[in-house]
Amino acid sequence: MIDIGTATHPAKNQRFNLRATDRQEAVLRRAAEATDRTLTDFVLNSAVEQAHRVLADRRWFSATDEQFAEFVRLLDEPLPSTTKFDRLFSRRSRFSESE
Repeated sequence: MIDIGTATHPAKNQRFNLRATDRQEAVLRRAAEATDRTLTDFVLNSAVEQAHRVLADRRWFSATDEQFAEFVRLLDEPLPSTTKFDRLFSRRSRFSESE
């Protein structure tokens, strides 16, 4: 039988020490109270949410149609020929099937 009344949460074993101005602390406390959360939960959840946004900006990007067309054009342009590329492309691939 599963007891749905006891949800498991990872233990919080890391500590952050933050310094804030009186005004910053007051705003954070008011926002935490307005959302019926503890100050710690409010600050931590807000910081994690912002961290996800920052990291997502490094994985995803948006472009106008013109910018995307230029991006595709640059990807489709052939690379300048070099002897290293020529040697590499003349070798048999390790992934090709053996005869």
